[in-house]
Amino acid sequence: MSAAPQKHLLKDMTFVEFRQRIAREKPVILIPLGSQEEQGPNAPMGDWMLTEALADRIAAQAGAVAAPTIPFGYADYFRPVPGGIQFRAGTFRAVLRDVLDGFLDHGLDRLLVFNGHSGNHPLIDETLRIVRRERGVIVPWVNVWRMMTPEVWKAAHGEAGARSFGHGADPVSSVYMHLFPGLMRPDLAEKPNPGRRLLGLPTAGLGAVRMGALEVNVPINVTDHCDNGIASGHPAAANPAAGKVFADHVVATTVALVEHLKTIDPTAPGGGF
Repeated sequence: MSAAPQKHLLKDMTFVEFRQRIAREKPVILIPLGSQEEQGPNAPMGDWMLTEALADRIAAQAGAVAAPTIPFGYADYFRPVPGGIQFRAGTFRAVLRDVLDGFLDHGLDRLLVFNGHSGNHPLIDETLRIVRRERGVIVPWVNVWRMMTPEVWKAAHGEAGARSFGHGADPVSSVYMHLFPGLMRPDLAEKPNPGRRLLGLPTAGLGAVRMGALEVNVPINVTDHCDNGIASGHPAAANPAAGKVFADHVVATTVALVEHLKTIDPTAPGGGF
């Protein structure tokens, strides 16, 4: 009888299986983060599903272990839209720290934060700097939807390239169409209509208003900028083939990173042993 395949999702393991696994090796552990927020009128709100599915593939291919996905993030600019669930900044930092400590307390320090919500970025940075000071461990992280190179955008959308990028558009919409096509609502798709005014100035995305060439940072809500959740880009360009290009790039790039992390010491500033 052939041996059962090695499990790669922490949620699927018994504690005995995980204890045996970490006795044999010190695996790289993915910490997937997502969000529950509007993604425009035609895509599901639970973008954490995408992070979870991609982390599953990465862990399987790289021989890593994927922790359960944290489905809520710091997404205060989406608070006016019903259905979103936002962590306060302090809550997010505390949850992330508790998750990391749950592994660090057992000597598991090859950790990789796999962040599927860009709004989490500054709080991840703050938390991981504290972890480095207090625990002496360097924990890297990647922002999933910012991983696409110009070459990847061109492969997905031709010369339109990164003009398709934006909240409520790509790459999220296309990856949804690739991974969860049955959840999409193309009949609800709308054209983008950003460009409202706040403080008497035109909005510039979800973080600033513009006065001439100067961008002035202000606490914008998505409803200050647009009324359908499409902050930039155009969801009409989204398609499952482009979603496969994006997903395959994220998986391949992160697998390569995991393979590198297997070879380094995260407690040594130079990365050597």
